[in-house]
Amino acid sequence: MPSTTPPVFLVEEVPASGDLVLDGEEARHAATVRRMRAGERLVVSDGRGSAAECVIAGVRPRHAPVLDLSVSRRWTEPGPAVRVVVAQALAKGDRGELAVELTTEAGADEILPWRAERSVVRWEEGPRGAKALARWQNTARAAAKQARRAWVPPVREPVTTAQLAEVVARAACAVVLEGSASRRLTSLSLPEAGDVVLVVGPEGGITDGELETLTAAGAVGVRLGPTVLRTSTAAAVALGALGAMTSRWA
Repeated sequence: MPSTTPPVFLVEEVPASGDLVLDGEEARHAATVRRMRAGERLVVSDGRGSAAECVIAGVRPRHAPVLDLSVSRRWTEPGPAVRVVVAQALAKGDRGELAVELTTEAGADEILPWRAERSVVRWEEGPRGAKALARWQNTARAAAKQARRAWVPPVREPVTTAQLAEVVARAACAVVLEGSASRRLTSLSLPEAGDVVLVVGPEGGITDGELETLTAAGAVGVRLGPTVLRTSTAAAVALGALGAMTSRWA
């Protein structure tokens, strides 16, 4: 999206023609939190590349506000030729959600929560695990809106190391961020298309067994630089490097 775009609100679908009505939680946020009024501009997006710039024709104040929108223009933003799938190890406290926020703003196309051996937190099956996953998904939605992205990266169900190895084996390229690796990320030759899987370990680091499993599946261990980054910031820094090294920022 252009850098001058107004605030973004997510909808289930952007119709191919006609004006729009914004309702539900997004309308409440626009009318009550942001206090937007008739004549102001906003963008609605389905989070899958389709978007429309609109002018608010009117706000119908009810117990749940509804915004009538007049469409100025529509467009579809294609996905990148090189997709980055971030496998983010589970982190305790708000570290995991911070990682999702920064990773989304930096342009990740998909996020895989990873049950690494040294992850302190465990997303067990059932309501607690579902609640934790929903927090990550909501964080990705909010961060995509903040970054004015037309694509919201899906946050998938958490994977084990064995399941992550299967994802690595199918990818065009896969890298594991590892502080002790001899190769630098910038030394790699990256594909012109396809999925690049970026594996980020927990605060305690990746175990030798995990690294062996992932490299056997085709991943390459790399380092970003001379300093050690937190699990919450490593992917965002790596995404910046991948943006410059590929056509993603073209």
